Amino acid sequence: MHPRFHTAFSALPATLQSALRPYLDAPDFPAMFTAEQAAAIRTGCGLDDDALAFALLPLAAACSLTPISHFHVGAIARGQSGNLYFGANMEFSGAPLQQTVHAEQCAVTHAWLRGESALASVTVNYTPCGHCRQFMNELNSGGELQIRLPGRAPATLADYLPDAFGPKDLDIASLLMDKVDHGHQLALDDALTQAALAAANQSHAPYSNAHSGVALETTDGIIYAGRYAENAAFNPSLPPLQAALILLNLSGDDCLNIRRAVLVEPQEAILSQWDATRATLAALGCQNVSRATF
Repeated sequence: MHPRFHTAFSALPATLQSALRPYLDAPDFPAMFTAEQAAAIRTGCGLDDDALAFALLPLAAACSLTPISHFHVGAIARGQSGNLYFGANMEFSGAPLQQTVHAEQCAVTHAWLRGESALASVTVNYTPCGHCRQFMNELNSGGELQIRLPGRAPATLADYLPDAFGPKDLDIASLLMDKVDHGHQLALDDALTQAALAAANQSHAPYSNAHSGVALETTDGIIYAGRYAENAAFNPSLPPLQAALILLNLSGDDCLNIRRAVLVEPQEAILSQWDATRATLAALGCQNVSRATF
């Protein structure tokens, strides 16, 4: 079991510990449970879908990186598939606060990067801020997304974000988590660059068309790729670097162990991720950053 889970795990009921341990003890535990695993856990501890999601929040919050706030937020995204995905807030020392990741953003993006095509619910241990409500409003599940909070009655995103402004107001048909392939190509065979290109081709950027992806290689040679996720309100957009860092962190790796990174984006685009990507990676101790354009 990853050391970050020890304290939270020890506080769980014994029946839940027994049901979770076979999965948490796996050296490659991906901070998610498949629908089949979730069903087995529910059977083992007698919890329903919502109760299990609430019970998992301390484990999700244990994945948070909070050198600035020391405030740990956990989230569980449940896909239409029945899979459960962890999320946690992530802060980076030396980088502007605008580069942080909120727990709901983390859980949603984690599900998206793992191949989930739509979400049924997001469970979180603190009420979603306006930034997160707007971010989730970009999803293809829209206002019908179920939001679950401890001690609160079940509600939808539309309840938490009434009279919302979103992609439909801008006549955008492709929504976050819809399957896309933008078809960009590069004449390069470097594995890290190809991973970043694949991410760019699945990115959500209907407002700028600046499709972009970032791939990170750790000191152990593991590659994590992230996609850009734009938002109708612009500011809640999630950069591709943060998406890659989400996958890296939730996979149990260390954001300070990145030895090389590649950004792939258009040569002629109305915006670029280059400066922000380099600056944030520099704060994480990675100077070996390159850019490839299509």
